Amino acid sequence: MRDALDAQLVELDSPPFDGPDSAAADACVRAVLAAYDAGLTPVREAARAAVRHLLEELAALAPGRSVEVRVPPHAAVQCVEGPRHTRGTPPNVVETDPRTWLELATGRLTWADATAAGKISASGSRADVSEWLPLR
Repeated sequence: MRDALDAQLVELDSPPFDGPDSAAADACVRAVLAAYDAGLTPVREAARAAVRHLLEELAALAPGRSVEVRVPPHAAVQCVEGPRHTRGTPPNVVETDPRTWLELATGRLTWADATAAGKISASGSRADVSEWLPLR
């Protein structure tokens, strides 16, 4: 995580991260969002780390296996209590791009606005995960 974060900070002409390891994941999310805000393409490893971190937070906040949240090409998690999915394509799927996911998870974008803009593909009766967003 720290290497990915520092690589992103270099791309932003910022000094390396000097905080505790426990704060590196949140700093990575902020750095990747700063790259997007600056019109840059985030460092791939930093974007992957930030996306995974926030997907893991969602899975911890809404444990279960009835919804799969996909953020290609970086990661996917299963979450939300309900009927468990075991084979094939899950009946409840949310898919979005990395920037949209980071903005949803951090409260910079609402579920309603992202859906209205066509930035989220959500199928299935349980695929609305807005009650857990933003994560912080």
